[in-house]
Amino acid sequence: MILMERRNALKAGGSFGLLALFGAFGLLKSGIALADWNKPAFTSKTMDDALAAMGAMSPENNSVFIHLTVPEIAENGAIVPVTVVSSLPKVEQISIFVDKNPNVMAANFIFPEGTEYMVTTRVKMGQTANVVALVKADGKFYRTAKEVKVTAGGCGG
Repeated sequence: MILMERRNALKAGGSFGLLALFGAFGLLKSGIALADWNKPAFTSKTMDDALAAMGAMSPENNSVFIHLTVPEIAENGAIVPVTVVSSLPKVEQISIFVDKNPNVMAANFIFPEGTEYMVTTRVKMGQTANVVALVKADGKFYRTAKEVKVTAGGCGG
């Protein structure tokens, strides 16, 4: 009985200490999410709507400053690897879209100053589609795209 009370007290004290530590570093904000996300972009059904939600109505196409690596053929659409590397200066964010998915925006990454501008992730694809990399650098948008042929879909819907 005493052992259980001691364990509960240690758990509560540890949790309180962790919350105090987060608060001291400014990681907790009352009533505010820790990470902003662009809900209109992530829930967009078309590429035009997603780009509009990002504020990227006319990004520069086929930028030589963006290297997009995707497979030509994806045997499993549930796990399609995507790598985006940008040589542009002052990159603020990199976003990944799949133009024929139910929700076209697949990922969005925000970059603090001084980081390497590269992301690697996996996306789901329900069918053969274009994977689009959108890079925002110094307030301007750039994009490039490659088609991925999907033999077994990964998205329902």
